[in-house]
Amino acid sequence: MKLWDKGFSTDQKIDSFTVGDDRELDLFLAKYDVIASSAHAKMLGKIGLLTKEETASLVEALSTIGKTIEAGTFIIEDSFEDMHSKIEFLLIEKLGDTGKKIHTARSRNDQVLVAMHLYLKDELTEIKVQTKVLFNLLMNLAEQYKEVLLPGYTHLQIAMPSSFGLWFSAYAESLIDDLYFIEAAYKVADQNPLGSAAGYGSSFDIDRSFTTTEMGFATLKYNVVAAQMGRGKVEKATAFGISSIAATLSKMAMDICLYMSQNFNFISFPDELTTGSSIMPHKKNPDVFELVRGKCNKLQAVPNQLTLVINNLPSGYHRDLQLVKEIIVPAIQDMKACLEILTFSLKEVKVNNSILEDIKYDYLFSVDTLNELVQNGMPFRDAYKQMGQDIQEGTFTPKRDISHTHEGSLGNLCLEEIRKKMEKN
Repeated sequence: MKLWDKGFSTDQKIDSFTVGDDRELDLFLAKYDVIASSAHAKMLGKIGLLTKEETASLVEALSTIGKTIEAGTFIIEDSFEDMHSKIEFLLIEKLGDTGKKIHTARSRNDQVLVAMHLYLKDELTEIKVQTKVLFNLLMNLAEQYKEVLLPGYTHLQIAMPSSFGLWFSAYAESLIDDLYFIEAAYKVADQNPLGSAAGYGSSFDIDRSFTTTEMGFATLKYNVVAAQMGRGKVEKATAFGISSIAATLSKMAMDICLYMSQNFNFISFPDELTTGSSIMPHKKNPDVFELVRGKCNKLQAVPNQLTLVINNLPSGYHRDLQLVKEIIVPAIQDMKACLEILTFSLKEVKVNNSILEDIKYDYLFSVDTLNELVQNGMPFRDAYKQMGQDIQEGTFTPKRDISHTHEGSLGNLCLEEIRKKMEKN
């Protein structure tokens, strides 16, 4: 069944090419098509295009379909083009002519739009929740290990003292920035496009404000052409939010892979969270974190993928827009999986408490030793030259009793302030 069926069939190759993965992807969106269809039916009843009885029967039948979706028993067979055609078929099968009225005053285009907006709102909310769970874990780890020092690096060269408190809370605070992008994407998604039909509105006197309230949108996408042009744009806004989180997770996964290596030995994980080698019995590989790194690097390419699909399309609908679904839906699932597995794994992290006892880290303290000379009255430039000379001649003695007290330093992590910042998000 096709919603655009005019009584003749297309070639099987054309069907296969144009439908693509829609049936599989629509299983993620079907719940939202039912929600939107129910709101649409109620609106049609409100403006007199459906009787009270027809409206009630459509809403009830849609509720029954929704329950099958929730139960995981809803399927879209090959004989159907997408979720829309399957749902409408079920309505007609159960209600006859009443089922045929559900498509009045709408197009498959605004059906896809509104289902995607509702889906993205829910998924962005879930991503935000998962991100906050990871944030809280990182903040707790920062508090737990705030006194444990570790080397800081620039250019992958030993630089200055850092701490696990700084390291964990750095990634936590970075997640706050990422959620700003998620919030922006949510605002873009929280606009009701239903009623824009094929992109030019309808001659029926529909009530778009009613469906906006009914579906829980904050506002309308008022201009019907603007609503149509939002297709692809709302997905790209979401992709920017995802890519921002992905950049943070990828960088942290890279740190973890480094810190787990024998050359660093800063952290470790239980055996059950690592993998082995088929030939080297000593190996404890960080496969989970390597995959998080790789998946998150892929996710950072998603905004560009979407841009390349939609950037030169004129206004109005084009079939290219179907392709954004197969980019954004898997990206969202990968994002949630990475957040979940990183949170699961980091709960088991083991920290090396005596890293800086190794003399190779003595030079970490060169700046603090230099600063002590400055505090004792020596000009900074002279102190810098003297410290360089001591290091060159092998007479450098590190000052290990360091004191960093300014906001955000290893002696003053401002964890409570960071938590308050997240609470506003």
